Amino acid sequence: MSSLLVHQINYVGAAALFVIGLYMVIIHGNLIRKIIGINLMETAVFLVFVTIGYVEGARAPVLSDTSGAVVYVNPLPSALILTGIVVAVSITVYALSMVIRIHRAYGTIELEEILRIREREAHE
Repeated sequence: MSSLLVHQINYVGAAALFVIGLYMVIIHGNLIRKIIGINLMETAVFLVFVTIGYVEGARAPVLSDTSGAVVYVNPLPSALILTGIVVAVSITVYALSMVIRIHRAYGTIELEEILRIREREAHE
């Protein structure tokens, strides 16, 4: 059982990161903590993709002069991860800029306080 866990440790780590990120998004009212939770979930997905693409004893898919049967690592997950990282950083920057605008408008980044302020403004 423990050797199975050792061989699947990347999947276990990814699941743990995703659950921690989901917890942060659901439970915390602070908008910056929610963004950090989203980043943790994105990182978990990246870890799963990297783990899927890994082949033990394989080489990078670069042309070489070796002959015979050579096992290569799948380059597609790496390319997807690079694209995913760019998208994740873009989403994070956009979300943080929105938090700055929300703070300027409401004077807080706590979701409960923002909802109370909006409720008060709606009744006025």
